[in-house]
Amino acid sequence: IEASHNKNRVEEDRSIAIEAAIVRIMKARKTLKHQQLIAEVLSQLAFFKPQPRVIKKRIEALIDREYLERSSEDQQQYNYLA
Repeated sequence: IEASHNKNRVEEDRSIAIEAAIVRIMKARKTLKHQQLIAEVLSQLAFFKPQPRVIKKRIEALIDREYLERSSEDQQQYNYLA
């Protein structure tokens, strides 16, 4: 039970770190394409190398919470809202 609790805690901490990196990057850039955002997140979070699909999931969560939006002209581009 302790091992699974720790694993869940690590996953939760990593999710928070990924979201924080996405928000930091987007706050600075305002607009960014998907691949550029993934690349910047990976370079900032080199200490645990998150999978791109996990980063995409966190981007979707930030879109749901209205920190980001997809560009109306280009679905591969995100705009910072907050």
